[in-house]
Amino acid sequence: MEDDRRKSHRNRTLKGGRIVTNDGHSTFDCTVRNLSDEGAKLVVTSVIGLPHRFRLSMIDGRDFNCETIWHTETELGVRFL
Repeated sequence: MEDDRRKSHRNRTLKGGRIVTNDGHSTFDCTVRNLSDEGAKLVVTSVIGLPHRFRLSMIDGRDFNCETIWHTETELGVRFL
């Protein structure tokens, strides 16, 4: 995704997080590589098995409901809902 299409600037970051699915019964570790008020870029070991919508729970206590906008084999861009 091109930076000029974004509504808000994403700040580079390196924070731990978890992708939470299945009403909290399934989690996947991830790294948050950039973050804005509207979305984030996440790095995972694999996108296989990840749903289109999920909750992102960050190590610092923040939680976001997310929708996947784009993905590669190990990265995904999400929009906060």
